[in-house]
Amino acid sequence: MSSQTTKQVKQLDRVIIRFAGDSGDGMQLTGDRFTQESASFGNDLATLPNFPAEIRAPQGTIPGVSSFQVHFADHDILTPGDAPDVLVAMNPAALKANLMDLPKGATIIVDTHDFTARNLTKAGYDTNPLEDESPDGPLADFAVHRVDLTGMTVAAVKEFGLSRKDAARAKNMFALGLLSWMYGRPTESTTAFLTKRFAKVPAIRDANLTAFKAGWYFGETTEAFAVSYEIKPAPVTAGTYRNITGNLALAYGLVAAGVQSGLPVFLGTYPITPASDILHELSKHKSFGIMTFQAEDEIAGIGAAIGASFGGALGVTSTSGPGVALKSEALGLAVMTELPLLVVNVQRGGPSTGLPTKTEQSDLLQAMFGRNGEAPVPIVAPQSPGDCFSAAVEAARIAITYRTPVLLLSDGYLANGSEPWAIPDVADLPVIDPNFATEHNHTKADGTTEFWPYLRDEDTLARPWAVPGTPGLENRIGGLEKGDGHGNISYDPANHELMVRTRQAKIDRIADSLPPLQVDDPSGQAKVLAIGWGSTYGPIGAGVRRVRKAGFNVAQVHLRHLNPFPKDLGEILARYDKVLVPEMNLGQLSKLLRAEYLVDAIGYNRVNGLPLKAAELAEAIADLVGQAEGRTVDLTNTDTDDTDVTPLSTGTDTAEALS
Repeated sequence: MSSQTTKQVKQLDRVIIRFAGDSGDGMQLTGDRFTQESASFGNDLATLPNFPAEIRAPQGTIPGVSSFQVHFADHDILTPGDAPDVLVAMNPAALKANLMDLPKGATIIVDTHDFTARNLTKAGYDTNPLEDESPDGPLADFAVHRVDLTGMTVAAVKEFGLSRKDAARAKNMFALGLLSWMYGRPTESTTAFLTKRFAKVPAIRDANLTAFKAGWYFGETTEAFAVSYEIKPAPVTAGTYRNITGNLALAYGLVAAGVQSGLPVFLGTYPITPASDILHELSKHKSFGIMTFQAEDEIAGIGAAIGASFGGALGVTSTSGPGVALKSEALGLAVMTELPLLVVNVQRGGPSTGLPTKTEQSDLLQAMFGRNGEAPVPIVAPQSPGDCFSAAVEAARIAITYRTPVLLLSDGYLANGSEPWAIPDVADLPVIDPNFATEHNHTKADGTTEFWPYLRDEDTLARPWAVPGTPGLENRIGGLEKGDGHGNISYDPANHELMVRTRQAKIDRIADSLPPLQVDDPSGQAKVLAIGWGSTYGPIGAGVRRVRKAGFNVAQVHLRHLNPFPKDLGEILARYDKVLVPEMNLGQLSKLLRAEYLVDAIGYNRVNGLPLKAAELAEAIADLVGQAEGRTVDLTNTDTDDTDVTPLSTGTDTAEALS
């Protein structure tokens, strides 16, 4: 579709749009398609899907509202945005649930069709807010477009003979067409998607295509929308890019780890929100030697994965926090047997069942200490959806090289959020050598040789990995304490002390393979350091940008490796007068930094099921900078984005770490 209109076109550098409606209104699909259009156009972007945990929440109620926020720009951005510039609300509940997030002057496009007395009551409205045009009315501060999206959709698709209910379901495509026109989005990818998705039901296919086109032409011809907007593509480094979610990137990283190590990958798992997409994706890649097993429960999933690792495969299990609790004993078994294993924890709000579809990063202490006995486990955390790929490869490198289970801590925001991702060159990926044991490694007093399954590599302290069935390498394995070297069961107190300390020392040795941390401190004069881990990378970076744009100095460092910490972390922390630790928990990394380095780490903690807001975080950073420098830091009228700032690297690129 192309526009011949003479309407005014305004240039913008970025826009944040939120699609919101009932959980059956297709808001996730609508947002995803708008995201794909923006990605193909070349904008930088970040997304935030937000939906109920119920399969079908009560229709028309606030708990049943589903939304999808997309932030797209002509420059590098780090977050899906604190507040939407545009809200598309499909019913009263969607309007009420999201109205408080809108800044003054925001645009609201609202479907008037469902503003009936019954739906208004369900949403908690006493009167219709669309009819209140008083200066102090609930919508007085916004630019409101009242559009009968449902009615126009039903009229547009009448020729296809659908029931009114089925016809009305295409209203999300009408809304998508309208927004695509407003922001000059390319439409070819959506047309191709709809054609393919509904190919088996021609009437549904044609209705959705027609609704999409009708929305576009409505925007082009109506006088209600006098202006369209242009957001130019963002400059990027040359390469091949695609839009990718964290779960998809993580699955691809596991495939790559299998290829680069030459090992078959076995996923033993049990479906759980928000990790299930990893199972769904890996099940498609049998051609790469991937085997997936949907177990009857969490314990069976990790048990099967440990068995696969014992058999010479890369065992993987995926879950969320409640599942990690169930897997804890088996995870301790993997520590005892010293087998490579990846445990992927896509964190969500807790405790217990908690908030299955909301994000949180409150499982760090569980990952560190959530097993009986001294059972140290390396911890790796990606910082963005695309970074889930390299984090998965890095976790596999550690697991295979050091013969240990590794916990990979993603979260719901990373899992479901998306961003443009530069597809890496396979030649740049690290080669991971499993270095299987093939012969005897110990000479007895009588001169004969035998195989000792716990005789360690001098550099890594890793034990040999012997594939069952290898002649002459028979050995004992299990959950009882092993004797040093020979691996026979031992109850000797001194041996237990030795083995406990040796297993810890092996984890500590991992730090020798990590590159120095990269500290983002352009001036070299900052007195305040903001340090984080996982998905707080974006909000921290955006907050730091805002403080710097106001003319003040602040440093940033981000951790991928949380156990062991990088070797230079203590020295870096000591450089700064104040250390701020933003987290989506009540201060778990803060506790670890305080205990390990005796630093007065100051927590910035939010646990509301949503990513940190960059503007609020910037104020906290500014307050600390003001305290450290003895002056007031004013961020008024300072944007959260700064195109002059280069995105921070964690300094833990997998290929670099192994070069």
